Amino acid sequence: MSQNDPSFDELLAAAKHSAVHLEMRDSYGVGDEAEDFDNWKRTGQRDVDPASEYWMPWVDLIRGTVKRGVTVRRARVVSEPVTDYIRYEHAGTVVNIHAGEQVRWLPRRRASDIALPGNDCWIFDGETVLFNHFSGDGNWSDQGWEFRPEADVARFASAAFEAVWERGIPHEKYLV
Repeated sequence: MSQNDPSFDELLAAAKHSAVHLEMRDSYGVGDEAEDFDNWKRTGQRDVDPASEYWMPWVDLIRGTVKRGVTVRRARVVSEPVTDYIRYEHAGTVVNIHAGEQVRWLPRRRASDIALPGNDCWIFDGETVLFNHFSGDGNWSDQGWEFRPEADVARFASAAFEAVWERGIPHEKYLV
């Protein structure tokens, strides 16, 4: 991102009606969740307390966004059988839903005929896209985020998200 590009928080704060997140990796290795993931691998227990230090910033952010009338949806394209990371992510999704997100899962085999962007992304009001760049091991890459305000990029990413959403399985019905 350039210094003049809006941040994720600024884009979410400016959203008027929708913020959608398309996730397509089977494993992430971002540092801020490493301890929680390691604990889950050892114990099988996931922090699902919306008021915990781990979750509260996200829960507050999403609750405030939804309270303003913005719909927040998350669609995850996953390989099956799912990875340990996806099982971990699935176990914590109850907090995303508690915060006000809607979440669906799409088995990758059902996405073969959907044109998907090359990277995970957030799409705000169907007008701007914030691509997430990860390294091969799933951590944030040096590029981090890529802000794309072009209408054709937003149309493409929005169409991909909506196609995944249409086929996706609601969280409560998707068993890992």
